[in-house]
Amino acid sequence: MADVVLVTGVSRYLGGRLARLLTAQPGVKRVVGVDVIPPLDDIGSAEFVRADIRNPMIAKIITQAEVDTVVHMNLIATPLSVGGRVSQKEINVIGTMQLLAACQKAPSIRRLVVKSSAAVYGSSPRDPAMFTEGMGPKSLPRIGFGKDSVEVEGYVRGFSRRRADVEISMLRLANIVGPGIRTSLTDYFRLPVIPTPFGYDARLQLVHENDALQALLLATVGPPVGIVNVSGDGVITVQQAVRMTGRPSIPVPLSAGGILGQLAKRAGLADFSQDQMRFLAWGRGMDTTRMREVLCLEPEFTTREAFEDFLSSVGAGLPGGAAIGAALSGLAGSAVNVLGHALTPGRNG
Repeated sequence: MADVVLVTGVSRYLGGRLARLLTAQPGVKRVVGVDVIPPLDDIGSAEFVRADIRNPMIAKIITQAEVDTVVHMNLIATPLSVGGRVSQKEINVIGTMQLLAACQKAPSIRRLVVKSSAAVYGSSPRDPAMFTEGMGPKSLPRIGFGKDSVEVEGYVRGFSRRRADVEISMLRLANIVGPGIRTSLTDYFRLPVIPTPFGYDARLQLVHENDALQALLLATVGPPVGIVNVSGDGVITVQQAVRMTGRPSIPVPLSAGGILGQLAKRAGLADFSQDQMRFLAWGRGMDTTRMREVLCLEPEFTTREAFEDFLSSVGAGLPGGAAIGAALSGLAGSAVNVLGHALTPGRNG
């Protein structure tokens, strides 16, 4: 049972909610939340400490508070939320390295819980229909958050070898959706006009924010579980999801996804990238047997129900939606024109 729990990323939506849930657990005596900025939302009776996990000072906090359980929630999936890709990688990779170094030196540490991601499996046409926790992708993610997640899990495995006495629980969460959370995927489905990879209709697995939090809570206060896939039951396809939004879509070549993503970011419309377009083209599936048998989680929401609950918080239109939609259509057209120009024989001499 966790006595003193340290939660990283407590100023972010899920980190703050988890800290508040932990303070209500009868066996948890103290919860310490760390982040570089104070949380905007209620974190219950958790204590907030302003600290950057990239700084060695995190070791002093762990030692002084006699922390026995660390829940690493500060893995950033959206680069724009932290000022760009460079900052995102520093927080995810360097921050994790510093945190694990601090945990390695702290004799009080008994458990480490890591909020990982299904992004470690990547997205490829050669991948299996369902990944079990012991399987690896045919092609490792080479860019973005997926690459960061692979590196983070590698550091956690190294830490586990050095501190075999520490219990490790690492949850590979499917894309999280819900009425309160904002991610690159929820931003994508909020667009007034949704660009979809031409000729593809990937299967998506999603997990509701409440089920994700319940999984993290069980991993923190329950028995250790090792690596566990976490997702709602069932799948929906990209085209089904688009139809459920009630928004128009525009097909774009997969190879134009990176260009379109950059244009959309510059226009402030959404934060999506080439790796997300690959996900929207090929998707991924995870086997969740261990989620039920080891983590003992029965999700409240299926994939479809989670997406429907997310849509309940999305209005039929956004302020200036028509103008934004026209702008996005123009961006998609520009991306296709640029790609077509580049691929036309003889254009490049």
